Parts: sequence; C-alpha cells; structure tokens
Amino acid sequence: MKLLLKNCDILASDGADGYRWIKNGYLGIDGDTIDYLADEAPKTPYDQEKDMGGKLLCPGLINCHGHTPMTLLRGVGSDLPLQEWLFEKMMPIEDQFTEEDIRVGNALALLEMISTGTTSYSDMYFRAHTAVENARQAGIKANLCRPNQCFNAAETYAENVRARESIELYKTYNGAENGRILIDFAIHAEYTNFPHIVEAYSADCKALGGRMHIHLSETKKEHDECVAKYGKTPAQWFDDLGTFASPTFAAHCVWVTEEDMALMKARGVSAVHNPTSNMKLGSGFAPIPRMLDLGLNVALGTDGAASNNNLNMMEEMHLAAVLHNGFTHDPTLMKPAQVLNMATRNGARLQGRSDTGELAVGKKADVIAIDLSRPHLYPNLDPLALMVYSAQGADVAMTMVDGRILYENGEFLTLDADKILSEARKCVERLYR
Repeated sequence: MKLLLKNCDILASDGADGYRWIKNGYLGIDGDTIDYLADEAPKTPYDQEKDMGGKLLCPGLINCHGHTPMTLLRGVGSDLPLQEWLFEKMMPIEDQFTEEDIRVGNALALLEMISTGTTSYSDMYFRAHTAVENARQAGIKANLCRPNQCFNAAETYAENVRARESIELYKTYNGAENGRILIDFAIHAEYTNFPHIVEAYSADCKALGGRMHIHLSETKKEHDECVAKYGKTPAQWFDDLGTFASPTFAAHCVWVTEEDMALMKARGVSAVHNPTSNMKLGSGFAPIPRMLDLGLNVALGTDGAASNNNLNMMEEMHLAAVLHNGFTHDPTLMKPAQVLNMATRNGARLQGRSDTGELAVGKKADVIAIDLSRPHLYPNLDPLALMVYSAQGADVAMTMVDGRILYENGEFLTLDADKILSEARKCVERLYR
C-alpha cells in the first residue's frame, strides 16, 4: 500500500549529516520505504492520504543500550554506587526472574519506548528469545543479545553455557522478520569475565561475522581495577583479546583515556552515551565532546529502567545537549543537530542498519510525529532546537516502523497494553511479596 502523510512539518535529511525543515510538506511511503519528500503535493496518487496537520515528522529514535526486563526493577536500589547497586540489589532479584518475568518486563519496556518515539533499540539480557517474540508482535526493530559472563576462572570456554546460548540465539534469529530483528554478540564487562573466555568468544564473533555489545569503563573503580590487575585499561584489554576485531559498540565509556579514544577510533568502535544513568549512579561525565571531535560514532541510550529510571530518549537528548555545555562552560559545544544525530543516524550506523536513521527517499519509513499543539512547543521557530530542548516523550502522537503505525494518539495498535500491565502487576507482586 502507498500512504501519503501530508500538511505536516518535516525534519528531513539534507543529504549529508544535517537537516532541512520542510514546512507544510508531504512524505510518501511505498510499503516500508519513503518514496516521496517535498513541500509540494506529489503528482502521482497514493492509496491512502493521512492529514498530519499540526505535527512535526522526525526520524524514529534509536535507543542503543539497555536492559529492558529491568523495568520490573524500577525504583530498586536508588542512591547507591554501581558496584553495590548491581551486586547487592539488582542481581539478587534478577536471580529470581522467571522466563515469564523477563518476557513481561521486556513487553512493558516496549510500551514505554514505542509511546515515546523509539523505533529501534539495542538490548543486553539473558533469555533474549522472549524479546525476539515480543519484537515480532510489536513491530519494533531490535538488536538483541545474550551477554557472556564468567565468574569462575577454572571454567573452560567449552563449559561456558552463556557463550553457547549467545551463539545459538545468533544462528537462530539473526535477520528475522526481514532484518527487523538482529542478534548481536555481547560481553557484559571486563570485571564479569576472564581473559580466556573473552578471547575465545571474541574469536567466534569474528568468525561468524557478528557485532559486539559491551560495557566499557563505566566507573572509575572498574577502570582503575582493570589497570591494577592487567596493567592495561579495559579498552586495551578488550582490544588485546580480539574483541575490537568485530564491529563493536561500547556503553558508557565514562573513564576512557585519550589513548583509549584513539584506539576506539582506529578500530571503529562506537560509543553509547547514557547521561541519565551515569549521573544517577554517580559514575561521572563521559568525554563525549572529545569523542565527537575525534570523529568517533557516538549514539545515545537510556540504560535500564533501574538506573535511569525511564526509557525516554527525549530526556536523554535533552541531557546530552545541556550537561556538557554546563560542565565545560561552553554553550556552543553540543549542537542540536549533533545530538539528534546521536539519537538517530549514529544509532542506525551502530546497529548496522544503513537503511534507517533519517527521513530521506529510499530509507525505511521509521517515522515519529510530534504534536505541535502542546503549549511548550509553541512557537516552533527552530524544529531542531524544539526536538532537543523542548519536546517530551509524551508529545509523541505517532510511532511508525517500516511504514506500519505501531502507536497513535495514545493507542497501541500492535500490543495489548492492558494485558501487559496486568501481567506486570502479577510479576511485581510475586517478586516483592
């Protein structure tokens, strides 16, 4: 079917890494792909026309790091440093998670993400096959992985069940739903692994042509203890073990050194900025402006709902735009276009999705509509600034993936929100009784 969205403002690609503002424009979709974009009506007819007056069309947001089942841990362990938060609060409850808890926690996260404009997300969690099935139903794009960990130095790679599960997940589901679902490899972190496991698993990732998702230098403690233990930073440790031989994206990167960033640039490692999580856990401020100056690909992520405590990418954009300006006393440092790219184009590159991340002819129709009738969005004199500084997740009036509307005007069209919320309540009652 061919669908025409009309009478709307559009933040379209300028053909490079910038944006052009089309006022009262038209965006045409043929099946799952954008085939028309202009300020004049198309000459050829469309099967259906949809009046989007009073809306701003933007590329869908891409959340590049999270742990979605942790929605069921929202509010637990607040005001603790990461190591204590993780090992003393998170893991004891996660150990009680059933497969049903994980499925429901992920479904709850999908409701939150889809309704706030996320069209694709990267997730790191166990029993990830449940997220595959949820993504099939929801219609969202997902890069999923089962993270590898090892807590016993005597364990051999052949004995590591997590690695086998990860590889099986990749072989079974990578490319499902016409590529809407991709499977990544993942190493949780240096401090939850041993070198022989990481080296062998990284070799398998490279041999299978996979993409690697890791946590990197999130806290000073993590970073410094790695240097004390191995005589090298976590980035150098991963690189020496062959992890960076595959396309890799690293979450947090708060304490990476100048040498680490040069190494990441040389190896093509993308960084995922998680401003809310890093500030809530007191981890620090990632050197994002320096990464951008060096030409690294930097994307945005929310992290899990237990350390954020939401999955609202609008909030991450706002914080990414203002915190570095304030920290450096330079109001010109983070440009709105740069920040929106971090939430769209850069995320698409990181995920290996060259066909999305911007509104342009030939790209997939991953589109969100912002309701410009809200008082805090008037006047709309600069749509880039509006998106980064003013827009809220609640302003999303429509979320579309591959030309299919998943959410519109408060209604979920592919998921049963009432059922998911009811299931979530049962999970919470059992976990915290």
